[in-house]
Amino acid sequence: MTRADSFIASRIKFKGRVSVWATAISAFIMIVSVSVASGYRKALHDAISDIVSDVVLTDTAAIRLTPELKRQLDGIEGIAGYGPVIIEAGIVRSGEVLEGVVFKGVPQMTGSLQVRVPEKLARKLRIGVGDQLLSYFVGDRVKLRKFTVAEVYTPAVELDEALIVYCPLADMQRLLGYSADQAGAVEIRLTDDYRTRGGMMEMAGVIGYSTGLRAAASSYRYGNLFDWMQLIDMNVVAILLLMALVAAFNMISGLLIMIMRSTPTIGTLKALGMADRGIARTFLRVASRSTVLGLAAGTAAALLFCLVQGLTHIIKLDPSNYFVSYVPVSLNVPAILVTDLLAWAVIMLLLLIPARQISRIDPAQSVKGETL
Repeated sequence: MTRADSFIASRIKFKGRVSVWATAISAFIMIVSVSVASGYRKALHDAISDIVSDVVLTDTAAIRLTPELKRQLDGIEGIAGYGPVIIEAGIVRSGEVLEGVVFKGVPQMTGSLQVRVPEKLARKLRIGVGDQLLSYFVGDRVKLRKFTVAEVYTPAVELDEALIVYCPLADMQRLLGYSADQAGAVEIRLTDDYRTRGGMMEMAGVIGYSTGLRAAASSYRYGNLFDWMQLIDMNVVAILLLMALVAAFNMISGLLIMIMRSTPTIGTLKALGMADRGIARTFLRVASRSTVLGLAAGTAAALLFCLVQGLTHIIKLDPSNYFVSYVPVSLNVPAILVTDLLAWAVIMLLLLIPARQISRIDPAQSVKGETL
């Protein structure tokens, strides 16, 4: 009977093109929503990591990244990387303009007295690459440093704390009188599995217990951003459910129309002894084929859109409201496949409702001439 179902299904054409297009549009919106949510999450996580990393390890005074501490950190699952940093408040000056900033000494920068300044600060001070940057550090006494701008960078996310000037770690060590193995903190970057609010808090506890040092999760400091990301996820779930229902409603309409148009065919199949379940399975095969076609078309269009947006950033946003200057997208292939699979399952489950209409068709009254 399965072969008969397949043969008959191949002879029946699904004429609900509107339903297929509606399914494609729904799939497009679902995939774009998932990709944008993933992009927002990644952009905010990366921005927070650039500022303070996922977990920050500190001591009562300067911290030493000793071989023993490295061994302890290397033995903790979930840590993707770590490095020493020194963060110090300072005042920069250009002409008559003064601005308070945060200097962050990182080992990645090696050129002595070279700095990377954010674009916002560069505009305020009217400086560019190669210009001098007078910097004042206030402590027991005021210390002056003359840096050279090596790069003007644009933060991925506009946060109030994003006014950070990056400089070599060695420069900050000399400024504070630290030795080569001393730092203000050790910033720890986690693997993607733990880059959630709960995961960071959990890892902070594990790292603090394993090392005996103070470990603080960035999700605690930036709780409002993580709440915002959670709200985005809830909105995405609502969009996915709504679009799946819209696609299912249109496919139900298309299937009902197809069943009504095929009433003579259904009557003939019943007269030949085919059970209601087999006939329903036949029409569900046709609807499933059309659903897959719509989902595939919508997914392909969404992937093309995400590719163009990711390369060109053509759709802009106001960073003062959305933290980012453009719509970020991140293609999460497993999430896309799961979204399509769940959408197909929801649609097919709801299509069982109109399929029951087949059992109400009387073959004695429906057989009228040509059937297929």
